[in-house]
Amino acid sequence: MGFTGRLMKMARRHWGTLLIAVLGIIGAALLNLVTPEITRRLTAGLQEGVLTQNGLWIYALVLVGAYLVRAVCRFIQLGISHLAAWRFVPELTLTVYDKLQALSLRYYHDKQTGDLMSRMVNDTRQIEILVAHAIPDLLSNVLIVLGVAVMLFVINPVLAAFTLIPVPFVVLLSLQYSKRVAPLYRVNQRVLGELNGILQDHVSGMREIQTFHKEQAEHEKIAQECDTYSRVNVHANFANAVYQPLVQLLTSLGTVIVVALGGSMALGGDMAVSDVVGFMMYLALFYEPLATLARLVEDVQQTYAGAVRVFDILDAESEIKEDETPVPLPEGKGDIVFDHVSFWYDPAEPVLRDISFHAAPGTMVALVGPTGVGKTTITALLERFYDPVSGRVLLDGVDIRHARLADVRDRLSMVLQDTFLFNGTIAENIAYGVESATREEIEAAARAAHADEFIRRMPKGYETPVGERGVRLSGGQKQRLSIARAILRDTPVLILDEATSAVDTETEAEIQKAIDHLAGSRTMIVIAHRLSTVRRADQILVLKEGRIVEQGRHEELLAQNGLYKELCDKQAIAAGDEKA
Repeated sequence: MGFTGRLMKMARRHWGTLLIAVLGIIGAALLNLVTPEITRRLTAGLQEGVLTQNGLWIYALVLVGAYLVRAVCRFIQLGISHLAAWRFVPELTLTVYDKLQALSLRYYHDKQTGDLMSRMVNDTRQIEILVAHAIPDLLSNVLIVLGVAVMLFVINPVLAAFTLIPVPFVVLLSLQYSKRVAPLYRVNQRVLGELNGILQDHVSGMREIQTFHKEQAEHEKIAQECDTYSRVNVHANFANAVYQPLVQLLTSLGTVIVVALGGSMALGGDMAVSDVVGFMMYLALFYEPLATLARLVEDVQQTYAGAVRVFDILDAESEIKEDETPVPLPEGKGDIVFDHVSFWYDPAEPVLRDISFHAAPGTMVALVGPTGVGKTTITALLERFYDPVSGRVLLDGVDIRHARLADVRDRLSMVLQDTFLFNGTIAENIAYGVESATREEIEAAARAAHADEFIRRMPKGYETPVGERGVRLSGGQKQRLSIARAILRDTPVLILDEATSAVDTETEAEIQKAIDHLAGSRTMIVIAHRLSTVRRADQILVLKEGRIVEQGRHEELLAQNGLYKELCDKQAIAAGDEKA
């Protein structure tokens, strides 16, 4: 099924509206055929001297009525088709967004946010051109061409045959144009997506750009991308600038041929003057749709380029698939088992190798080790952002691949190093995971996270806007709001991924108090570079090169005099240097 067929199938809810638009198109096309015939008969009556004053007024009134009804039909065509288009386009945008939500995180590894935004907004916007312009205009023009062709042959078959001379050349030219220009519009949409991606990246990183005084360097990068986008557009529009005048030239030559031949036939008495007048009026209607074909081809190419990028998302397969017969998760307390789990993005570079451990309900398990050994990947597997290549991840005795994804994630809360806050109030961000949360519950969660004190010092307290991504808050404040959000959600499992790595000592102490407050009330998986935060863990897993090389409590690991002891000694030296 072609992309037009797929789009129309997706828009089936609006077929009734589109049918009304089609009736308007048919009505306008038929009335376009009526007015030249009325003019032809009026001219014949004047030429033959049989037309009376009353007859003249009747023709005039009929023309007025025809023009009025045609205007109504055109309104139906244009208004209703746009109504259908602008109801469908937001639905398509939402469909793309829902698809993006359903895709696994691996899909986003090589994607730019700005490019995905461009596909979701700009490329779906191109579909409006197809629904509201290209398809209605194509149907209207086909009806007019067929109807006019019939009328021309009725008036004079010989002269009508000459009107068809430019048609094969126009069709051939259009096919060549479509073949050559389609790739240009696809490149155009791709370059626009890349430009959006770079702009989004630079706007998000404006603080770093200014801090490192890279304004000029980034200006040059953006200028280069803008120049590429400009050249691609100029190339596509230059091809269109060649095509449209050629179509108009061909249709004009056809008009010249008909004028010369029709005029000669009228002078020789082989054709009535009224028939020449009617023929010329129909001729204008005949060639206008052919000339319009230039714009229609351009519109379709633009739509096609956008649709390809949209369907690239809709056709993407998520690696995380729901089991057809999911196993219900029991009302457990967060019992976690990793059973010989291995994982990699690239088989040549394994991330996790035969990982096995058990986190009993209510215990704290810490993951430590150098950067890049797979600590965050373990939590990503538990959240089922990815599936293991081999082995199993069990939650309360159930392999999470066989449970409903929603059930698994309803049992988990995460506090990340890079806390994401939405552009709303503090209260809204704390209550993000609990729709029915009361103000009392929100404030209680904030107190438990040692966030209530600083919140009440804010200009509007809990109703203070945090800004985009929490830009108005410090790193420690954002972390404590994230912990409050996790506390309010009250799930059996809490994952803390570097929750204190980017804050000062005083803020770390506040966050540590919040973590200690939660200890024992739920299963906690803690990732930390600062080993002071995991001393009280019930179990510490030390990872190296994707394997668990040491396992035990803080004192036990120190006694082993291995990698954990080495990491602790290095941090102790670094802390001493800082104090010095």
